Amino acid sequence: MTEKALDVVVVGSCMTDLVSQAPRLPKAGETIHGHKFFIGFGGKGANQCIQAARLGVKTAMICKVGKDFFGNNYIQNFKDNEVLTDFVSQTSDEATGAASIIVNKEGENAIVIVAGANMLLGKEELQEALPAIRRAKVLLCQLEINPQTSLQALQMAREHKVKTVFNPAPAISDLDCNFYTVSDVFCCNESEAELLTGCSVADVEDAHRAAQELQKRGCSAVIITLGSQGCVVLKAQESKSIHVPAAAVTAVDTTTHPGFGCHKGFFGACVLPTKHVIPPSCFPAEPAAVSVVSLTV
Repeated sequence: MTEKALDVVVVGSCMTDLVSQAPRLPKAGETIHGHKFFIGFGGKGANQCIQAARLGVKTAMICKVGKDFFGNNYIQNFKDNEVLTDFVSQTSDEATGAASIIVNKEGENAIVIVAGANMLLGKEELQEALPAIRRAKVLLCQLEINPQTSLQALQMAREHKVKTVFNPAPAISDLDCNFYTVSDVFCCNESEAELLTGCSVADVEDAHRAAQELQKRGCSAVIITLGSQGCVVLKAQESKSIHVPAAAVTAVDTTTHPGFGCHKGFFGACVLPTKHVIPPSCFPAEPAAVSVVSLTV
C-alpha cells in the first residue's frame, strides 16, 4: 500500500478484448471466415488509466479481475505501463471481464460484453483503497462497473477534497441524481447526453442546450463530446457554453483501437492542479476544452 501522492486514480473496469476482423458482420446463425484475430486490453476504466499514465502522471487503478490467465496478464500490463496495482484485486468467483468483438472492413463492429469480475468491485475494495483515493489529485469513474460503486468512489473523493471526473458510459436512463452533484467534470458524448436529458443531441446547438440541462442538475462543469464536431464545454459557475471544434481524422475502429476511451484519461491527467505541461499542439481539440475546465473545477 502506497503512502505517496497520486495524480490520477481510476475506479473502473478491465475487459479483455477478443477481436476478430472480417469482411462483414455475420448474420444471425451464420458462420463466416475472418482474416485476423488478436487479444487486447480493454475496458473504459483501464484504458483511461493507462492513457493517463502514458502522459507521465502518477496513476493508480482500483478494479477487480479474475484469478485466471486474462487477469494475470492484465495486472502485468498495468505494471508494464507504470500503473500502481496495489488495489487491483483478484477473485475466484467470476472470470476477468471480456468482450467478444467482430469488426468489418468499414470499421463497424458487433460486441458482446461479459462484465464478470468487474461487477464484484464494491465497498470493501474502495475502503481498502481509501489511502490512494484521499491522496489523489483527480479521481475518474465510469459506469462499466456497478453504478453504486462508482458513486461511492466519487463521494469518497469529494469528502477528501479530491477533484472528480465522471464519464457516464455506458449511459443509463435512470442515473442516480447524486452523480451530478459529486462531479466536478461531467464528461459524456452526444448519445449519452441525449439519454440522460431526454432531448435530441444531433448538433452543436443541441449540445449547448444539453450542457445547460446537465449543469442544472448539479454538475460543476460539463463537457459533451461530439465526434467529428469536437465538443461543447460549459465551465463551472458560468451560464454560457463554448464550442471547441475538432480536426478531421480517419476512423479505424473506435472500439479496438488502443486509445479507445483514452480522451477521458487525458482529461483526468490535464485537470490536475499541478505543473504538468502537455503541448496543446499534440491534440487537436480536447486540450482546449481541458484547459478551460482545469481553470474552473
